[in-house]
Amino acid sequence: MSSPRPGPSLADRPAGQAVIAETLRIQDERPPRSRWARFVGADPLSDRSRSWFRGAEGEMAVGQILGRLGPEWTVLHAVPVGAGTSDIDHVVIGPAGVFTLNTKNHAGKEVWVGARAILVGGHKQHYLPHSRHEAARAAKRLSAAVGAPVPVTPVLVLIAPKSLTVKQRPVDVAVVTDRQVLRWLQRRRPVLTPAQIDRIRAAAVRSDTWHDHPAPPEDPAVLQERFEQLRSTVRGARVRRDLWKLAGVAAALAAFLGSGPAEAVLDSF
Repeated sequence: MSSPRPGPSLADRPAGQAVIAETLRIQDERPPRSRWARFVGADPLSDRSRSWFRGAEGEMAVGQILGRLGPEWTVLHAVPVGAGTSDIDHVVIGPAGVFTLNTKNHAGKEVWVGARAILVGGHKQHYLPHSRHEAARAAKRLSAAVGAPVPVTPVLVLIAPKSLTVKQRPVDVAVVTDRQVLRWLQRRRPVLTPAQIDRIRAAAVRSDTWHDHPAPPEDPAVLQERFEQLRSTVRGARVRRDLWKLAGVAAALAAFLGSGPAEAVLDSF
């Protein structure tokens, strides 16, 4: 009996691919902006696609950072896992072990970290149990594929928070910012031999290691081109809104300065 053909490789899957695809799918449901909306710089993102868009930008940013790890590291992005549409943002394999990275884009938000909870803007998030679950799934799948136990460490990466208050660090989930993650990984002590890394990597790049029914890969070049077009449109709309705000301030200032002398005369009586 011939052995089953392996699923597509995950080695070249770009960061944020799954989130990018979902962002574009949701955004495609929104009617095109009117000429007036484009003129005033109305946000082209829909209410539903905005959070996905921010998530995609966050995963892409962390993917660029992880790309600076040395050649002894392997980084996989947007790894489909299970039987449905779930994915792991990043899987990192290197001398220091195996890590699942769950990225959360909270640029400009206040984040509080406790031993059992994460608060963003005062609201509790379920990031810690989700990160643990991802690592446990990865450990189970990789261990089965390798034929030996593969411990996996969960990491929560917070992107560009306004402030980060650490009351007490969780004992089983590493919590770092995007600025800290590279150094944090590089400073971990080695626990795997080169031979072990090679075995784990060979299993990890196979999509059928992770997913019960691997789907044919979408063309990443097409997705990235469309997403970059959307990013350009979003940036252009933001610039246009800022220009209108400046124009409003300038007009108000001109009106104030123009009325100044008349008011001074009245105040003299």
